[in-house]
Amino acid sequence: MAQKSDPNYRIIAENRRARYDYFIEDDLECGIVLQGSEVKSLREAKANIAESYANVEEGELWLINSYIAPYAPAKTWGHDERRKRKLLVGKRELARLWSARAKEGMTLVPLVMYFNHRGLVKLKIGIAKGKKTVDKRATQAKRDWDRQKRRLLKEHG
Repeated sequence: MAQKSDPNYRIIAENRRARYDYFIEDDLECGIVLQGSEVKSLREAKANIAESYANVEEGELWLINSYIAPYAPAKTWGHDERRKRKLLVGKRELARLWSARAKEGMTLVPLVMYFNHRGLVKLKIGIAKGKKTVDKRATQAKRDWDRQKRRLLKEHG
């Protein structure tokens, strides 16, 4: 019997380019501190995490340069669209992220922002290493070959 999909789970924003530009070695789910108008705007799926990144500063994890569109009815008490937003993780995860960040070439890339099954906003962060141009070409060639293989199997299958 097929499982019913959870009505509360919904993807808000996805960084689809992250897997093309980076080798994702590990990922971590974390909470995010938001204002009321930001949550209202996220309910309308008006966000972008493509140009953002996470950083450990002064013992806290921050999401930098993410965009959440202003919520029109909250004109007076709105929010700044590109403000730094605090991310919520445990001490062990923070220490692990800090040590991974200290390695050469490692960065913290947001992968997906979504509402979980309880209706809370969560962010999945990937510990990533940047790809070189050669690696990107290899990824593209593999993707093209897989697409062509599926097409051939569909024709002859």
